[in-house]
Amino acid sequence: MAASMCAGRSCSSTAATPGRTTVSPHPIRLAPGVDLRRELERRVADGEIGPGFIVCGIGSIADAVIRFANDDAETLVAGPHEILTLSGSVTKDGAHLHASLSNGAGQVIGGHVCHGNVVRTTAEALLLETPEWTLHREMDPATGFKELVVIAHESR
Repeated sequence: MAASMCAGRSCSSTAATPGRTTVSPHPIRLAPGVDLRRELERRVADGEIGPGFIVCGIGSIADAVIRFANDDAETLVAGPHEILTLSGSVTKDGAHLHASLSNGAGQVIGGHVCHGNVVRTTAEALLLETPEWTLHREMDPATGFKELVVIAHESR
């Protein structure tokens, strides 16, 4: 099996199968009142959809709970907010999502999406499931976070 390798600051993933890659797109709509991140994590953990990458997302949330760059603490930013972009990865071990959000005045903020971002009217996302790879998270002592590990399936 080929695996993700990190040495120092350089991280890469090796693929077992050259050429075309198969992904399975899953359009998702989240209803008002659900926690954006928890619901995406639940759907993958429960096997409704497989692990993969959120390649785009839009919608709205009530208040924003995000972690800014180089900050250990979550920040609550009173809303409502429009989701301008949403992207990241979701595995059975959790999610790593980033978003850019705008408030009622059009001011934009962004950061790491934490738990507690409740959908206001709707949230729409596209998850690309990656059946040719196993995705999971492991604690990385260098970062102090559970980071993505990618294992390519052997070609048959």
